[in-house]
Amino acid sequence: MTTSSQQNSKSRAILYPGTFDPITKGHEDLILRASKQFDKVIVAIAASPKKAPTFSLDERIHLSKACLSELGNVEVLGFDTLLAELADSLKVKTLLRGLRAVSDFEYEFQLANMNRKIDPQLETLFLTPSEQYAYISSSLVREIASLSGNVSHFVSPLVAKALDNKYAK
Repeated sequence: MTTSSQQNSKSRAILYPGTFDPITKGHEDLILRASKQFDKVIVAIAASPKKAPTFSLDERIHLSKACLSELGNVEVLGFDTLLAELADSLKVKTLLRGLRAVSDFEYEFQLANMNRKIDPQLETLFLTPSEQYAYISSSLVREIASLSGNVSHFVSPLVAKALDNKYAK
């Protein structure tokens, strides 16, 4: 049995993977909340070339770092490997995933089980976003921005500007 002093002496890290195309206030909410529960939050941005992201991997890393710069225990990195391999290389055994709606659950449940099959010690922790962010998704934000809509309620000012520049006509 582990005593509370043994638990406190262990560095606890959580890995939050995603495409973050772009990072939204919903993502930021989950990261902030996780940063209060874990010693370190590693935001792992997937290259995801099959998804044809709007922003390059470097742009997504830059935007995420800028948005999260005030959180001292958050690290942002990019990856293009199997998630379980990344977690193993970082010595992280807990993944963070967000659930906005019941419709997210089936897909996330499948991913969690697949990751656990690849690495039986890899656990997935699900968090729901705060109520005011529950409807925000990167794809909806991109769609609004592509139609010259105002996305300032959904993303940081830096991300809103980057979207404006990306979709400038």
